[in-house]
Amino acid sequence: MTALRILVVEDNAVIGMLLARMLKSMGHDVCAVETSEEDAVAAAMRCSPDLMIVDVILRHGSGIAAVEKVLQTRHVPHIFMSGAPVQPGRRGCVVLQKPFGEADIATAIERAVEASAEA
Repeated sequence: MTALRILVVEDNAVIGMLLARMLKSMGHDVCAVETSEEDAVAAAMRCSPDLMIVDVILRHGSGIAAVEKVLQTRHVPHIFMSGAPVQPGRRGCVVLQKPFGEADIATAIERAVEASAEA
C-alpha cells in the first residue's frame, strides 16, 4: 500500500500516541494528532490528509461532526473508531472497533481507500 498522510483524531493521549506510532511503523506519515472537533477540522484544512482516523466520541465535540464539516469542503477517506458498537451512517463508512491491532488497522485503511475510490 502507498504511504498515506493521516490525521488522527483521538482525545485519549496514550491511544493517540500509540496509534500514531503504529501508523508510522506501517510507513504512513501522521500529519497531526488532534483531540477535539474544532482542532480536527482546523488540522484537516491545514495538512490536507489522505485519510482521517477519527474517534466517534470526543471530550470536546464529536468525531462524526468533525468529519461532516471536513467533507463539506473536500472529500477525505475516513475511518471511525469506537469502543462501543457504531452503526455506519452512510454507505462505504468504515468503522474500527477498539481495541484493534495492526492487521485490523491495515484492513480498515484498505477498505476506506477503496470505498473512497468507488464514491
